[in-house]
Amino acid sequence: MEWTKDDFIITTDKTFVDANYVHCFLAKSYWAEDIPVETVQRSIDGSLCFSVVYLNHQVGFARVITDEATFAYLADVFIDENFRGKGLSKWLMEVIMSYPGLQGLRRFMLATKDAHELYSQFGFQPLDYVDRWMHIRNPDVYKKRKE
Repeated sequence: MEWTKDDFIITTDKTFVDANYVHCFLAKSYWAEDIPVETVQRSIDGSLCFSVVYLNHQVGFARVITDEATFAYLADVFIDENFRGKGLSKWLMEVIMSYPGLQGLRRFMLATKDAHELYSQFGFQPLDYVDRWMHIRNPDVYKKRKE
């Protein structure tokens, strides 16, 4: 699928995903520091991806891990620093939230350190009943692979 606004497009066509570009951003991010490019490629292969493209160059990205029936997890959302302040992150979220395969889900989750204001505009809220949730957390997984 594809959406157009001015000179920008958002597409779910994975041929528009520049895995090296996505890797360069993610490897410096607080949530995926030092992630190997092979891991980024596997994550792209196994996800519903949304690329923000300007004049045939990728300038943003997001992916959703989902069964498109009951559950989705939003991850790796970013807009290139040179293109921020143009409303692209809000437009990207509007596109994701209106995507047909993501309608009627029982749960849609994400984790963020600093973008609560953006995501709350689309209905995301802090977890209720946090005592019910469990996870396995391995924050140094990519650093261990380098050794």
